[in-house]
Amino acid sequence: MIRTEALVYAEQYAAQEEALHSKGDGRSSIHYPALFLFLGDKVSAAIEPVLMRCDRKWDNAAGVLALHAGAHGGKEQDSKERVMTIALPDAAGRDPRTVRQDVYREFHEDSRYLAGMNRTLRQIGNRIADYGRLYSSFDVIHLSIITRVDDPLNVLLPEIALLARAVLSQSFKSVQTDLYTLINEREQGDNFGYSSSVGLAFLRELEGMQLPDYTFKAPLLVTEDGLSIPVAHGPSALFDLVYLLSDKNERGMTPVNGMEDNYEIIAHISLLKNRVRPSSDQASGHGGYNNMTFKSGIRGSTGRQGYASAGFSAVRRPSKPIAMAVLYHAFHVLAAKLQTGGGFSLRDRQALLGLTPEALRERAAGLLPDEAGIAEMTGLMSHGRPSYSELKPLSLREAEALLFGDGGEAYFRSNFADVSAARAAALDPAREWAAVLAAQEQATPPVTFYQLAEWTAEQGEAGGSVLNALRQHMGGLRSALAGAEEELEQLYAQSVERQPFQRVPLLDKRTVRNFIHYLFESIYSRKYEILRLKLELDIALRYDAALEQLHAESRAKVQTMQALEEELRSLALASIGRSGEAVDQNIMEYYRTVTAEVMLDIETRRGPDIFFSDRFMGSISELLRQGGPAVVRRLIEVCRRELLTAAPFVLPFEEELLRRANVAAAYENREIVSREELFRQLYLGLEDGAAINVRLFEYTQEHRHEEKYFFGDSGSEFLRYALNADGTTRIYRLGVVHEQRRSGVEKLNLMGGFHLEDLLYYRNGKVYYETYVQNGYKLHGVDEEQLPALR
Repeated sequence: MIRTEALVYAEQYAAQEEALHSKGDGRSSIHYPALFLFLGDKVSAAIEPVLMRCDRKWDNAAGVLALHAGAHGGKEQDSKERVMTIALPDAAGRDPRTVRQDVYREFHEDSRYLAGMNRTLRQIGNRIADYGRLYSSFDVIHLSIITRVDDPLNVLLPEIALLARAVLSQSFKSVQTDLYTLINEREQGDNFGYSSSVGLAFLRELEGMQLPDYTFKAPLLVTEDGLSIPVAHGPSALFDLVYLLSDKNERGMTPVNGMEDNYEIIAHISLLKNRVRPSSDQASGHGGYNNMTFKSGIRGSTGRQGYASAGFSAVRRPSKPIAMAVLYHAFHVLAAKLQTGGGFSLRDRQALLGLTPEALRERAAGLLPDEAGIAEMTGLMSHGRPSYSELKPLSLREAEALLFGDGGEAYFRSNFADVSAARAAALDPAREWAAVLAAQEQATPPVTFYQLAEWTAEQGEAGGSVLNALRQHMGGLRSALAGAEEELEQLYAQSVERQPFQRVPLLDKRTVRNFIHYLFESIYSRKYEILRLKLELDIALRYDAALEQLHAESRAKVQTMQALEEELRSLALASIGRSGEAVDQNIMEYYRTVTAEVMLDIETRRGPDIFFSDRFMGSISELLRQGGPAVVRRLIEVCRRELLTAAPFVLPFEEELLRRANVAAAYENREIVSREELFRQLYLGLEDGAAINVRLFEYTQEHRHEEKYFFGDSGSEFLRYALNADGTTRIYRLGVVHEQRRSGVEKLNLMGGFHLEDLLYYRNGKVYYETYVQNGYKLHGVDEEQLPALR
């Protein structure tokens, strides 16, 4: 439960910080309208992430709309007001041997599909026009088509792309069309053979579409009266650029964020190609993206147009690890405060708990009936009237028995022993201490369960153990009790004749009465003292048991606190991870100091005990009674409300990063990372994370063109470092998309020039494709003779 609550707290804080810092980021604007067309049911999961990333990056993203062409008109989306749907034939449940062919034929044979598509495209064209005021120019529209390589519905890609371009061309002077093909190698599972063959069938069709002599003509435009108008294309490549993006990078590894990185890539490329470039870009000399230059760069010496891919990485303020580190360090500070003793001596400790010898003696005396009541025992009725001469040779015990039988003992027991025992039984040390200890917990210095665990241990540390002192006192009581009882027995054994009481000659009755007074005064006064000692010992035993219980409870709380601290520390370290990434360096060291300073500042302004007030933590002891999660839950509230809102926690990304880089004090003998080393690691980490998301046979790739772009504040120290790194050996084009960013730095690597046969996916899928075709699978909508040969 603690782990879950702590992780939820960290996630919420990270989301809040992302939103807060993103608001502080200067966002870019796109120059021309943009439309995303998602083709196929398998790509529906990409719609929300792509649009969400556009919203985060673009000032005028409110006008960015999307189309989803899928079975039954596509799936409902959360942002459905921005997503319109186009109905295509349903591929589900069809014979996999002919599904692509069947979908293709049904689309062309059922006029409702084209009619509905025409209607929807015109509607979305009108909706885009409604947002015209958001853009610098309305001459061009950027159409980005996104599909999964193994989705059967992409067999209709030429028809959908050309119809969309034809309808949009009626509203815009130019339609720039790019295709993003997603390759999900991890999801092939048990259907890897069939999935690969379908994917390769699409790639074979795609190669034909991108040939410079590609032509296409079909009656795609449909009027409201059902009349068809042909749409023609070519001879030229169908798409301006084609990007292939896999969930495995060029090293064959799956990125941490998987397909999510490809959604980032789509949004960033769309921005890069369509961004309003402020005049400050040219003035500062930052290299900007040029689409013609990139297309020319990936063409190669043979003139054959290449395909493109990309990689993306980002470093942002590590808000989740920061939140976890602050939670742990705040807990550590509070635990240390609770452990700080107030220098109580043993005598002070005993006095606080009412356990000094004087207090115990007084307590026992207070529970006894008044000793004056012994005098009333002389009024007891005697058995007969023995003469003094009969009593004279007897012992005191025998004389008492002759006079009263067991009446004296019964009276004493009833009026003294039983009464005091009943009063003692009502004692409840724990209840007596509750108010005292609650008050002391709020005192300065406080007495907490840490001190109580030490005080009540059998062998206490500095200052001594109250329990040990109590048991020593009980040993003294037992010795005194044994001595008193022995003296009583000795007195009982003495003869009446030897006792110093007044004898009255010739007045026998008066002498007997004097003896009775002496008997009760001497014997029962000693019994009264013995009863007091027994009562004090009984009280001490009750306090002994209560101290043991208090120790058990206090020790359990201490152990719970220790376990909580260790768990929070483990969670904090786990959130940072063992990757050694630059952005995670020095978090524990830096935020130990920051947390302590922020807490000290709060105490300076609001009092030294503010963290244990009801507005903050309240009684830790009471929270522990509810369980460890209650302590963490309350601390999370305090961290969220009082600590994480302080000035040191709202710094921009780079300033926070630089402060962490400049931590000067060693922490647990770990090496502190310098600013230069941190920048170097950050630079290398961004480059490593932005590995191209496609696997190629490098030795067959005849040409490789690369361009790399940073998204961030070009005036920042880190980007100045990055722009100068590898300056003498750089063989790629480097640019910066300048944005006033508080939340982090992003990097987009573009690479192009490869061909489909260079893809590892193509090479592997070719075997399956040929096998499935030989076994009668119809994987194309058109005749194979119309397609380019496999390479």
